[in-house]
Amino acid sequence: MEKKSPHILNASSNLLGFSLIIITSLKISKISQSTYLDEFAGFACILFACSCFFSFLAIRTRNTKREYTFENIADYLFLIALFCIVLAVIIVTLKII
Repeated sequence: MEKKSPHILNASSNLLGFSLIIITSLKISKISQSTYLDEFAGFACILFACSCFFSFLAIRTRNTKREYTFENIADYLFLIALFCIVLAVIIVTLKII
């Protein structure tokens, strides 16, 4: 099986930047008090950062079992964070504010 860690690290770091842009734009436009978007994006930021961390550990470790464990943790954190971003996009799209 091909290693997923480099792909997770790349995607997580890109989406971490996207999440930070969401939070920044909400703070600048001063609508963060009336929505849950910044909470979803903030939680996604934390999860993407943790996903980056664990995928980096999976790349750097020499222990095969530990590499597999770190890769799985990074994979699940990435999936949960992606779900948070999708919820934020749905809220913006449907204007459920």
